[in-house]
Formats: sequence, C-alpha cells, structure tokens
Amino acid sequence: MTSTESEAAAAVSIGAGLALRKRAELLGLLRPCFARTGPWLQAGKYVSALASELPRVNGWSIARHGGDRTPDRTQRLLNHASWDTFAAMSVVRRFAVARLDQAARRRRRRGALVIGAIDETGQEKAGEATCGVKRQYLGCAGKVANGINTVHLAYVRERTGHALIGARQWIPREQIEDPVKSLLMRLPLDLAFRTKGQLAIDISTDAAADGIRPDFYCGDEVYGSCTQLREHFEASGQAYVLRVPSTFTLTLAAGTKMTCAEAVTALLRHKRRWEVRSAGHGSKGERWYAWAWLATASPRHHLLIRRHLKTGELAFHYCYVPDGQILTKARLIRAAGLRWPVEVGHCWHRSSCAAFS
Repeated sequence: MTSTESEAAAAVSIGAGLALRKRAELLGLLRPCFARTGPWLQAGKYVSALASELPRVNGWSIARHGGDRTPDRTQRLLNHASWDTFAAMSVVRRFAVARLDQAARRRRRRGALVIGAIDETGQEKAGEATCGVKRQYLGCAGKVANGINTVHLAYVRERTGHALIGARQWIPREQIEDPVKSLLMRLPLDLAFRTKGQLAIDISTDAAADGIRPDFYCGDEVYGSCTQLREHFEASGQAYVLRVPSTFTLTLAAGTKMTCAEAVTALLRHKRRWEVRSAGHGSKGERWYAWAWLATASPRHHLLIRRHLKTGELAFHYCYVPDGQILTKARLIRAAGLRWPVEVGHCWHRSSCAAFS
C-alpha cells in the first residue's frame, strides 16, 4: 500500500468513526421522543441500516443488519409504536442545521447563502391501502402512476452541504372526507385537507419555531403559484425566490399588467438586457445561463428570468426581498441556483421509504 493509499484509508476510517459518534449523539437526543426504550433502540437500528452501504435496502436486509431474524420489530416501530413524530423531526432538524453551520464556520464560508429549498417527491405504491395513495403524476416516474407525494424542505448552506430537515405527506381531499377510507387508512380524526403550498407553510413554520430562518426560500411553480405561501413569507419578513409559470401576471413599475411571457417579449428583446452567469456548479460542471430581471410596481418584488443558452427555454422566478436586506441580481441568481440539492435528498428518501413499501 502506498502512502497516498494509507492516507486515504485513514481518512475513510476517521470519517466512519465520526459518523458513528454523531449517530450515537443524535440517538441520545431522540430518547425523549419515545415512550418506551425498546422502540427507541429499534429506531437506532433502523437509522443505522439506512445510513450503511447495504447493496439492497428492504425490510429483510435492514433486519439482518440490525441482528433481527425478521422485519417484524421495525414494522411495529413504523406502524404501531408510540413516539412523537414531530418532536423527533424537530430534534433531527436542529441537529442537522447545527452541524452544517459548524462546518461552514470551520471552513470560513463568510457571505455564503443559506437556502430553504421546498419541493415534493413521489413514490410509486401498489394497492390502495396506504394513506395518500392514488393515481397521480409522480416526478420520480415521469408519468401518472399509483403512488404518494410528500413535500420536503432542505436546508442548503452554499459551498458547505445540505440536509432534508422537514416533510409533510400530501393526503388527497377525497380520502380525508370519506369516513370509510379515512378509517381504513388510520388517518387522524382532526386531519384537515392541505394543499402542497399550505404544507410548505406548515414545514417552514416548524423550521422558524426551531430558530431556522434562511436567507431565501426557493421552490418550483407549485409553490410560486401559491398566493397564501407568498403572503405567509412576506408577512414574516422572509425573502424568497420562487418559480412561477409563464402565465403568472405581474404589475410592472408603470402600473401595466402583463404575464411573464409578455413582459419578456415586450421589454427584454435586446441582448444588452441579458448577462451570462453561472447558476452554480452541477454534476457536469458550471451551469451557465443568460439572466435578466425586471422591476415591478413594488420596490421589493422583482421578476428574475433564466434563459437556456442553447434551447432558449425560459424559466421565471418571482422574488421578494424585505426592506433592509441586500437586493442584487447576482444574489437572486445565486439563490435560484441553490434549489437543486433538495432533489438530491429525494434519492436517499425514496430508497429509505421503499424498504417497507
């Protein structure tokens, strides 16, 4: 073994040891969330298996990893054990954010943005017994299929890392309002229907209660089109960069109303109105686009437009920055480019959920 290989092996060993210590620390913090010791210890086995490099993640492989003969104990943990889900989520959220903040300070990432990235992911499911399951469009499958959708929040620290810190499953209205389906799916009796935008309000409210206030919240058209979500952010002085459809209507500085598409055609015909900037580093290198922005009747609202350099495809971002906070086009572009890590987090989430599908 060469010295370089020895150093690499030592680094892997140190990293594995640190991961074990941090996982044990998190498990200790989670103890008050469980009514009994047994389910708490089983939760530790479950998390340990999901964090390992199992070649295939399913109920049986998780059981074997934890020393159980069958998946029964983990199934009881997930389906019947008494534990406070929201309290546990809060513990995990604060733990993940604190460690990312510590890493940023160690690396002296001054001036780096912090983003709350909102997105939903689908998971294919067979049958009709799972709450929330129905035929719907699933991004993971790229088609309409039988499955569930969950809204997620990722905490993204620019040039440091990211972690999923919140989630709410979307439940169709017809399942909540049908007493038979609601009973069979074991839905809470006081559960009210919430749109995906309203679920994003719930998740961001939980994050704020834990002292988490990112520089910007970002999300796709589902969330940019939700007036209630935008109003919620603005009422709390929270900046956002949210995608909106081309048909989204703006009131421009002169009081003229136009859709996003109409505004680009009328006001951004000249090349000098556009500048090429990177949206950040992706899996294939820098992601270069042409960018422009337009003022609106409100000095705190702008429309940020991204144009693909080859296809000319446009993407629209409706932006809000409260009075007293930094407002520049470059800062909004950086924020828009930091939304993608939430999609990376979906890959791990889907694999962990699929274990007991």
